Amino acid sequence: MSFAEPEAFAERRRPRIRPRTAAAAACLVLGLGLIGGAVTGTWLTGDGTEDVTGDTYTSAGTLWHSVPVDQLFPRTVEGTGAGPGGADRTWTRVAVAPDSGCAQAFDPLLRKVLAPVGCRRLLRATYTDATQSYVTTVGLLFTKADPAAMSALARRFDDERLDRRNDLIPRPYAAKGTVAAHFGDAQRASWTVSVVTDAPVVAFAVSGWADGRTVDSPQPAAEAARSGATTAPAQAGLGNEAQGLADRIERRLRRTIGTATEKPS
Repeated sequence: MSFAEPEAFAERRRPRIRPRTAAAAACLVLGLGLIGGAVTGTWLTGDGTEDVTGDTYTSAGTLWHSVPVDQLFPRTVEGTGAGPGGADRTWTRVAVAPDSGCAQAFDPLLRKVLAPVGCRRLLRATYTDATQSYVTTVGLLFTKADPAAMSALARRFDDERLDRRNDLIPRPYAAKGTVAAHFGDAQRASWTVSVVTDAPVVAFAVSGWADGRTVDSPQPAAEAARSGATTAPAQAGLGNEAQGLADRIERRLRRTIGTATEKPS
């Protein structure tokens, strides 16, 4: 029977490692460590190859029933620099329409233009300015479309300048018992329509005078808000009313989408 020699007395000859071999081994270990760390980081943060954009788009389409109305259409909206000449604006909500379909919200021709993206739900609210001289209805149309269809609609609006045609104006929401009670189709003075391509949403606004006066020649907000415009809607600042309020409601929508789709850290 024999026993192994104790380590203290072993005089085995250690193999000699060449410098190039040692460097290569170190690089291999370091590389594996970096790869492993990157993979681990992906698992921890959720920043893998999943389609985050697609998830965001899908989530945005459900906001109409999961977000409080005050978050989408706040009671008061501040419009710093939104008025003519950079004047400040403050809008106060006077009414919120019941969420509905789109049958009565658009003129037949505009409804036909929007038909390819479908109508899942329509949300609208009407605001007035601080002097209660003007009224503006702002709306969010949640569609049934995928990103490709929304992009196609946006291109059509741009190519054919559909947002400038006065036969494609959204209808206002005239709430009884409010300053907007007489805000009907004949009172539409200025408007804007925006096709949002990173969410299934079409945002719009239409403005008019609160006293119920009719308008013979409505003017798109992009033209009425232009410096030097001399039409009645432009002189009254109704283009700024429609554009300024629509922009701020759309910004709130985008912030809400970002908050709703944030992953916990």
